[in-house]
Amino acid sequence: MFKRILITGGCGFIGSNLIKALTNLDLYDEILVLDNETTGDIASLSAFPHRFIRGDVRDLQAVDEAMIGVDAVVHLAADTRVINSIENPMYNFEVNVQGTMNILEAMRKHNINRLINASTGGAIIGDTDPPVHELMPVNPASAYGASKAAVEAYCSAYIQSYGLAITSLRFSNVYGPLSLHKGSVIAAFIKKILKGEPCEIYGDGSQTRDFIFVGDLCQGIINALQGEQSGVFQLGSGVPTSVNEIISLLKAISGRNDALEVIYHSFRVGEVRHNFTDISKARRSLAFAPETKLWQGIKITWDYFNNSDNILVPSQNQRVPQNAG
Repeated sequence: MFKRILITGGCGFIGSNLIKALTNLDLYDEILVLDNETTGDIASLSAFPHRFIRGDVRDLQAVDEAMIGVDAVVHLAADTRVINSIENPMYNFEVNVQGTMNILEAMRKHNINRLINASTGGAIIGDTDPPVHELMPVNPASAYGASKAAVEAYCSAYIQSYGLAITSLRFSNVYGPLSLHKGSVIAAFIKKILKGEPCEIYGDGSQTRDFIFVGDLCQGIINALQGEQSGVFQLGSGVPTSVNEIISLLKAISGRNDALEVIYHSFRVGEVRHNFTDISKARRSLAFAPETKLWQGIKITWDYFNNSDNILVPSQNQRVPQNAG
């Protein structure tokens, strides 16, 4: 088994949960984290042993130095903001595509064979009839989706040209604790509720997503890391849930009910209307078996935010990401 693992973007939401899970399982002698703390904070890892390397995946020298002595890589660092990618596609390209190329080339230089690459489902496939599965043709509607499709293609090329063992995991909408800096829908709604602000929905709320609890997702990553399967796999719950259903659950869990105000806006360009995943390939090949019910996961997430000391910082003071690690 691998002794030293490098996790890019390890200070972020998924990274910090993954490092917690890896530490609890005692799978590695050393965990290295490469992150520039744009959307995460090194403080989130304070309870877990690791070696922190401050750096950006766009910096080839920083990536190259981080690879020394590493046995496997989990590549989570990315610019995942769909709307921002439409407004600034070059930045998204530099972080996601050029950043991943730096990872792949540094791995090749240091003879590191194993990579788990974080990808995405709906943004790659585009607006189509769900469930989304791995055999669907890519048809991205945003620069973010295009960047992840390009990364998957390069990973495929490095598998076939250089013999690397690369697993690309297409994450659905991930939620859960340690998501204080996340802007995704469940985290955003909870922060709004705790600040006494209205929840804003772009569209009529009927749009559906596949929500996966971060603990279940991390188990899928670990299963992939311990296996030898290369290729692309969808990781999600396999269940479609509308945004309005999320609001209903949050009303019940928060106890706000009629006090929770919701404002509806027009649909935004580039966003997929309906999406959920077929996870049968991951069940079959990675023993992926998500167990957390949506209401259970939202309750855990609500409790995390409700107990966070700094959640009531006014929204205009929230940090705005400028670059990605």
